[in-house]
Amino acid sequence: MMRDFVERHFRHFNAGELRRCVESLRDFSADGGRLMITLAGAMSTAEIGRSLAPIIRAGKIHAICCTGANLEEDLFHLVAASHYGDVPDWRDLSPNEESQLKNRITNRTIPEEKAIRKVESQLISLWKDTAGRLPHEFLYDLVKNVEVDADPQDSWLLAAAECNLPLFVPGWEDSTLGNIFAARVIEGVVDIDAVLGGTHYMLGLADWVREHPNNGFLQVGGGIAGDFPICVVPMLRQDLGEDVPLWAWFAQISESRPSYGGYSGAPPNEKISWEKLGVETPKFVIESDATIVLPILLSCLLDE
Repeated sequence: MMRDFVERHFRHFNAGELRRCVESLRDFSADGGRLMITLAGAMSTAEIGRSLAPIIRAGKIHAICCTGANLEEDLFHLVAASHYGDVPDWRDLSPNEESQLKNRITNRTIPEEKAIRKVESQLISLWKDTAGRLPHEFLYDLVKNVEVDADPQDSWLLAAAECNLPLFVPGWEDSTLGNIFAARVIEGVVDIDAVLGGTHYMLGLADWVREHPNNGFLQVGGGIAGDFPICVVPMLRQDLGEDVPLWAWFAQISESRPSYGGYSGAPPNEKISWEKLGVETPKFVIESDATIVLPILLSCLLDE
């Protein structure tokens, strides 16, 4: 089992940190802790669903906060996986060669017509028919009714929709589908109030945190996907005067450094000063590639 492999071989440095993180998280979950995972970057196009979907279905993840890109790119892959392009020599592309490609993310290209425009045509109907819903709620409806081109068991979005998992997508407008929605509003095709935004997500986060006193936080990367949800605790404590607990467990997978001042590299101790984490909160930082580390960590959680 993966857990046995990690216990045997991951002894020191970042490998040792991952081993300690796994054991601590297993203990936290066994004690009744709830876990939120946050997804930055292009984890969906890296097919993290192969690892994340089983853990969602097993009830080990209790909420997800992600970028609009991660939300939509799992769906794009589900409906058009066989049409994705592979660019193994992406590091060596010239500007002219780059101009011949479409929608490249590192070594993969997302098909415009088979994925993006196919999803757009179906979403527009939903946007027209229903007003005042959150971005992921439309995709929860859509993902359960699309013609698939990949194994549905590998779609984390479908797993989340089937489990009605709490999902938060701050800054959704900064995504392909968010751009398309704005364009259709400008054209007058859909109403601007059809899709709700970030403040509504923050209200939902506040309710989610209030429900349970023992909430953990697994941050993959940084940016808005991590910063938005972790801020709900100081918001409730400092701005509303509510006596909610701090986050009870924390781990971060990131290759960013703190010296540049970016949130993606901010270490856990900095979060103490913002009243997000406590002095005694278990804290782990694994400075490595999340596309390598996260599947290992999630597999260890499934091992009994």
